[in-house]
Amino acid sequence: MAKTTTPQKAAAARQRGVTMSDVAQHAGVSRTAVSFVLSNRENASISEETRIRINDAVQALGYRPNAGARALASQRSDWYGLVTEIVTAPFAVDIIKGAQDQAWLDRRFLLIAPSDQADAVGPNQGLEDAAVEKLLEQRVEGLLYAATFHRGVHVPESAHEVPTVLINCFDADGKLPSIVPDERAGGRVAVERLLQAGHSRIGVINLDPRIPAAVGRLEGAREALAGAGLELDPDLVVSGYATADGGYEAACEILDRHPKNQRPTALFCLNDRMAMGAYDAIKERGLTIPGDIAVIGFDNQELIAAYLRPKLTTVALPFEKMGALGVQTLAALTAGQPITADQQLVDCPLLERSSV
Repeated sequence: MAKTTTPQKAAAARQRGVTMSDVAQHAGVSRTAVSFVLSNRENASISEETRIRINDAVQALGYRPNAGARALASQRSDWYGLVTEIVTAPFAVDIIKGAQDQAWLDRRFLLIAPSDQADAVGPNQGLEDAAVEKLLEQRVEGLLYAATFHRGVHVPESAHEVPTVLINCFDADGKLPSIVPDERAGGRVAVERLLQAGHSRIGVINLDPRIPAAVGRLEGAREALAGAGLELDPDLVVSGYATADGGYEAACEILDRHPKNQRPTALFCLNDRMAMGAYDAIKERGLTIPGDIAVIGFDNQELIAAYLRPKLTTVALPFEKMGALGVQTLAALTAGQPITADQQLVDCPLLERSSV
């Protein structure tokens, strides 16, 4: 016979920490029976009426299993750790959303430890090491390491103690699997769209030419032009800072260095902030978009691309898909399954708006 419990007794039990023994006593059963029911042990000969009494006792007392003890016993915690500086980068936060949604589908949960990876070789290296250590202390089954922009990174050595997958970055030491955007395919689809619209003289406002995004996107642009029997004119390529001011200055240089009949009829800007600056340079010269000059951006920064006038056609970085694929890859690794590639490329889709 299950015992009755007053609200005061239940509150006192919760305050001191409800145990399986408390649940057993309340339900009038053995502690072993409680353990079998709470662990969903299928071969236990426990009647349905007893299961109901135990579950009622769990609800009445507010019992919660000790996740730490369960993780030690089973060597599984149902938690993945995520180390990232993305919490300070609003347009990349979809990596977290994609990872969280996929983890939930897999009945896993994310523990997020913020870091400052951009300065990981400087004074904040200790912060990143501490973030990984704290996650490992929580017995996470694996780690995700996500960056706001595509680059090589050095992962703390302790991250190698569990399966680890990198998202939007790659291991500079070549030891860990990664999920990165297909920058080359993104550059190719952008310029192919301009070619389809009838443009053959296409200018490129480039990022820092040393970073993976600049290398891949520019190579994709060259491939698209080559497919149409054209070459990229080096006089139509200008590198600038990845800001609106950088895009403005680069666009001014491209537009002013050529007479009217030789200037480009389209600009491929390697990020949306630079495209925003290019808009100003174009309009200052009395030109229209897309009537005189078409513009395509890259990244799909929603607060920019959707609110420029005309709205900006751009190539989207697949943040959410990369986050989900990172969790899928980590799930395979933690289950001991082989993965198909050390680096997985994710397509960057073209989002058509009004600037072409």
